Amino acid sequence: MAQSSSPPLVRIGTRGSPLALWQAHETQKRLAAAHGVPLEAIAVVVIKTTGDIIQDRPLSEVGGKGLFTKELEQALYDGAIDLAVHSCKDMETALPPGLVLTACLPREDVRDAFICKKATTLAELPAGAVVGTASLRRGAMVKRLRPDIEVVSIRGNVDTRLRKVDTGEVDATLLALAGLKRLGLAEKVTSLFDPAQFLPAVGQGAVAIECREDDARTRELLAPIDHPVTRIAITAERAFLGALDGSCRTPIAGHATVTGDRVSLRGLIVKTDGSVAHETGREGMVAEAAALGADAGRELKERGGPDFFA
Repeated sequence: MAQSSSPPLVRIGTRGSPLALWQAHETQKRLAAAHGVPLEAIAVVVIKTTGDIIQDRPLSEVGGKGLFTKELEQALYDGAIDLAVHSCKDMETALPPGLVLTACLPREDVRDAFICKKATTLAELPAGAVVGTASLRRGAMVKRLRPDIEVVSIRGNVDTRLRKVDTGEVDATLLALAGLKRLGLAEKVTSLFDPAQFLPAVGQGAVAIECREDDARTRELLAPIDHPVTRIAITAERAFLGALDGSCRTPIAGHATVTGDRVSLRGLIVKTDGSVAHETGREGMVAEAAALGADAGRELKERGGPDFFA
């Protein structure tokens, strides 16, 4: 990016993966348009996270979702950046003190995509086929639908996971359609899961923007690009996750939609091996989004019992 002679209007922190950079540059473009400034007036600062460095183990074994956010959040604390742009589903259930989710960009399609060269759908895969995924939720839901299929953990960016299917290392993989569309890879999709059958992750398809709670200037700059419908849905979903003490160590799915002044939420918990699942739903006014999500989470926590995620 060309250097400006004056200090940037705002500094965006991001991971360096292709998808993270897309999200950061989309935020940059929206901010520039909203405030009538050139792109160069808004800096994009790339920060390597622990989650990018550790690629040989499942996240659930080395600390969970915070591995993709903690270095960005430290940069916020240090004043090195003014805002951090995340895939919402990568964010910790509870944000660190003094940091807030300030804005969301318009949500992309929330569906999960099935990618395979040997079958059109998950149902058509032969018994014993190998499905690779980095997501405990996707793995558990695959086992729920097809207990005869082997699920293995694979890490890496989108291109790496697609390559594992191309080379036959795994028979199929599942990825978020949102990320594939944003990277111009939608043609790689073999088929799509119906969210009614395969509930997405909390925050899937949403880009979330985090900043310091006491940074009124940055919060004001972000206000024009916030998408309230997305933020209301995310509020319900994250409250659901929070009531369950959810992390990427636990298979949890949740999806909220907003129609007019009403919000509807569906939530699911499932055993890692897919053997047991509990599902619930809530509907109410958008002002109740957080309360509805939390209530749904408490219900499933009680139904699952203390040993459900053991």
